[in-house]
Amino acid sequence: MIRHPFLHGGWGLRAVLAALSVAMLVLAMGFAVSIGEMEIPLGTTFKAVSNGLLGTDFAISRIQEGVIWDYRLSRAVVAACCGGALALSGAILQALLRNPLAEPYVLGISAGASTGAVAVTIAGLGGGVLTLSGGAFIGAVLAFILVSVLAAGVGGGADRIILAGVAGSQLFNALTSTIVTTSANAEQARGVMFWLLGNLGGVRWPDVYIAAPVALLGFAACILHARALDAFTFGVDAAAALGIPVNRVRVVLFGLTAAMTATMVSIVGSIGFVGLVIPHAARFLVGPGHARLLPASLMIGAVFMVLADIVSRIIIPQQILPIGVVTALFGAPAFAVILYRARRPL
Repeated sequence: MIRHPFLHGGWGLRAVLAALSVAMLVLAMGFAVSIGEMEIPLGTTFKAVSNGLLGTDFAISRIQEGVIWDYRLSRAVVAACCGGALALSGAILQALLRNPLAEPYVLGISAGASTGAVAVTIAGLGGGVLTLSGGAFIGAVLAFILVSVLAAGVGGGADRIILAGVAGSQLFNALTSTIVTTSANAEQARGVMFWLLGNLGGVRWPDVYIAAPVALLGFAACILHARALDAFTFGVDAAAALGIPVNRVRVVLFGLTAAMTATMVSIVGSIGFVGLVIPHAARFLVGPGHARLLPASLMIGAVFMVLADIVSRIIIPQQILPIGVVTALFGAPAFAVILYRARRPL
């Protein structure tokens, strides 16, 4: 039996590990801001952040300060929020559905967001009022509603929810393909395809003001349901026997998952494997208890996404890969290793 230091240690050790995880995230974000076409020393990055947040007066080039604040820092913050929220959503769905392969996109939310995005940018729906992100969010919400209605109509069990999500995903993927093939020119098709694979290039501070509150408030709400999630891992009947209001908790947590996923997808596009792989890695490190699993998933997902963004910008000289490609390249082998090493059920 593997003893997890975080699981068996006291509050002092847990506080130290929590501080170390925050330090790792800050360091990863520092490297994300420093690395790029214009190399900026890590010390200069932290000086610029200190000037902006703490009012210090370090001497920094205006060009470097502009690159840090106007472009790279907002991108790093959104990457962290996106990775944390998707990993958190995956951990919740794996508990609610009692399926180790469950992830945010199992509900068809990503496919719906894709349809909404191409409907606005290519088909011209919204009359120029809606942005790409706005259309993606509306599409994601509509997809979640459709899957919820379909799942409720066939009984609402965990397996039926997954099947409803698969059906909804196929429907919206077909709609997306139809719009792209019939209405898009070559340039539009290329732009949409790049966005569908995940793109942080256009992220700015207004996106931070949306992504950060959604990720933090979603995390706070999920932590309040940690005990209920522990009960759900033993089944719906066991949760009900422990006094958990099953239907209310499921509605709340599915709604939170949908809101977090829809928000992140509307900002950065579709990014796979984060919600699938990260909860397994966190579970291996800290154990299955959701009071520990949810914070671990949030922090590991945030660090992973920031590092993936760095790799997407440096792996090919003078070219930026879609971040979804990078997460898949690392996520697929990592998931194979996790499946091989995990000798016990969730």
